[in-house]
Amino acid sequence: MPARSLAVHRHPSACPKGLPPLLFVHGAYTNARCWQLHFIPFLNERGFDCYALDLSGHGESGGHAQIDAFGLDDYAADVAEAVDGLPALPVLVGHSMGTQVVERYLIGGGRAAGVVLMAPVPPSGTGGSASRLALTRPDFFAELPNAVSGRPTEATFRVMTEVYFSPAMPHREMAEFLPMMERESDRAVAEMAALPFLRTGRRPSLPALVMGGGADAVFPPSMLFFTTLAWRAQSVTVPGCGHMLMLDRPWPAAAEALAGWLETRFQARSSIA
Repeated sequence: MPARSLAVHRHPSACPKGLPPLLFVHGAYTNARCWQLHFIPFLNERGFDCYALDLSGHGESGGHAQIDAFGLDDYAADVAEAVDGLPALPVLVGHSMGTQVVERYLIGGGRAAGVVLMAPVPPSGTGGSASRLALTRPDFFAELPNAVSGRPTEATFRVMTEVYFSPAMPHREMAEFLPMMERESDRAVAEMAALPFLRTGRRPSLPALVMGGGADAVFPPSMLFFTTLAWRAQSVTVPGCGHMLMLDRPWPAAAEALAGWLETRFQARSSIA
């Protein structure tokens, strides 16, 4: 891995309740800012200390010039470094590509208090999703470079909204989120397509939640079953929500489902102890 500095954004709660800290791991083509708009303030209010990681080559972390050198294992090493710097074992919250990063960290022997996998990349990888988008939304692949380069057109707003968000999201509101988009590592993208052929290991026994959007056009809710089964997890589908559960209009329902699961799972464990 190229040398780089790693940015971990700290967001302490003003009313901590002794619950495990949360470490948020973003997905592809974005950075930690996607968590900071809605989810982190909401969870701070519920008593959770929150940390948001910029993966190498993203956001305020170093390595932008070498981003294509980073793979999923490099991103998993970022998570390991971030966890080592926290005051207690966190619940890891990953989204999309971030779920694969979190999984590789845990399968490689990493430790956590629990894991939340939001809009997870299925065990079969991204090949099916990419093929489906190529058939149904070929304009997505033409507009993605415009989105990550900050040179959107009207078509960019429309296509990115229709792929990543629910039908209720007005196209022009995508303008608020485009600054959160940036280049992704070609190597990491290729590895997600090749997931069935990558080395793997045994998944640890952890409290696990799998969450998806009922209107997710990237990984439809029917695909949640495979990740839920692999982790023996509880599963939640947020009605009417697209792929970007933390930013879409139904985000309060997604945040409430997450907070409710965390409070029930970890307060119950604390009271038994």
